[in-house]
Amino acid sequence: MAIQRYPEEWSEWGEWLSEGLHGRNRHRLAVLLVGILFAQGRRTVTSWLRGAGVTSDFRSYYYFISGVGRNARWTSWRLLRLIFSRIPIGPRVVFAIDDTPTKRYGRYVEGAGIHHNPTPGPANAKHVYGHIWVTVALVLRHPLWDTIALPILSKLYVRRKDIAKLPRYYRWSFQTKLEQAVEMMRWLAGLAILQGKMLWFVADGAYAKRPVLKEARKLNINVISRLRKDAHLLSVPPPLKEGERRGPGAPRKYGTERISLAKRAGQPRGWQTIECVQYGERVTKEIKTFLATYQPAYGAIRVVIAKETAGFEHFFSLDPNVSAVEILEAAADRGAIEQVFHDVKEVEGAGQQQVRHIWANIGAWHLNLWFHTLVELWAWDKPQEQICDRRASPWDKADRRPSHADRRKALRRCILREQFSSCLGSRSLPRKIRRLVERLLALAG
Repeated sequence: MAIQRYPEEWSEWGEWLSEGLHGRNRHRLAVLLVGILFAQGRRTVTSWLRGAGVTSDFRSYYYFISGVGRNARWTSWRLLRLIFSRIPIGPRVVFAIDDTPTKRYGRYVEGAGIHHNPTPGPANAKHVYGHIWVTVALVLRHPLWDTIALPILSKLYVRRKDIAKLPRYYRWSFQTKLEQAVEMMRWLAGLAILQGKMLWFVADGAYAKRPVLKEARKLNINVISRLRKDAHLLSVPPPLKEGERRGPGAPRKYGTERISLAKRAGQPRGWQTIECVQYGERVTKEIKTFLATYQPAYGAIRVVIAKETAGFEHFFSLDPNVSAVEILEAAADRGAIEQVFHDVKEVEGAGQQQVRHIWANIGAWHLNLWFHTLVELWAWDKPQEQICDRRASPWDKADRRPSHADRRKALRRCILREQFSSCLGSRSLPRKIRRLVERLLALAG
């Protein structure tokens, strides 16, 4: 089925994103995006092409996907500029960074290897064979649906021992996950400077390490993350007294007293109650907050200890002037990137494309990410009644937040309705026929 009528904004976005690609092939990007939307069954590249109505020219699209992988950074840059032009964003831009695996099969899949499995499941499989994607996503607060993450860019992590399996002419150099995170931070810092905005990063504790925090200090980026329970915290050095002269050398950066998080949490004094918004709900938290110095962070940080039912959680901000409420809310917003990984794999079928070339794998993964972001962008200002209608599901909550699958189905219905209207022209159909068509569109969507 060849789709010929798209929503006007969808066509404009496809042309905008394809500007950085080769002139002879850039038209294929919009075709592939529609193919991803209408693909059925296992989400291989073949199902993409079948959903887009591509037949004899299928080989060119396989080569095109490799080209997308080689130019992923430039297309991601244009996608981020598109988001900034469509959604009003305040002076602070928040990004979440994390990594996720995609399972692959076959010894000839380039870049794949054995990695730690974050979701072992009932089989308790500690390792998974496939690709690891270090991904950065823009975190936004929707006025109705709370936190939504829009994935922008990923980097493929290849173990040092697996690089020898790649062809030499790739000139693939080894990078740790932390080095890849630092590279993307530098890339995003340039855009933040151009837009005149402050840049925040929320990350899991695995990325709150010395290389990332050192680069964040240098680029004036605030990082919010979890803090190890046994973190070596030191006190803040006292300021000089009036009239006191400082000795030779640089001023002291770290204090001399050791701060124990366990002792601070066990002390009954000093707790305060605050209100913050986490996971779409306003909650009350008992916290302790104080300043400390942390050598991996190269200076002073703001520490927050939150009392939970299962114990205590520890967070920190690289900027000491950030409030405890902002730290807890940003740490909770990091969960949106986990939802992105679920939707990209389970709804879009990322990792099922059955391509072997390393650049084709990178291109296929980014096409899934960009498609996810474009669907969320298309549905951003749409009313809930247009995105999902749960009248046919009385067992479901009518006011529940629409899922990514709901938004995806709404886009399919919109495109099919445009296609049907273009075929019908100015003719009018009987009411029974129109109702039948609406039911067929709902089933197809």
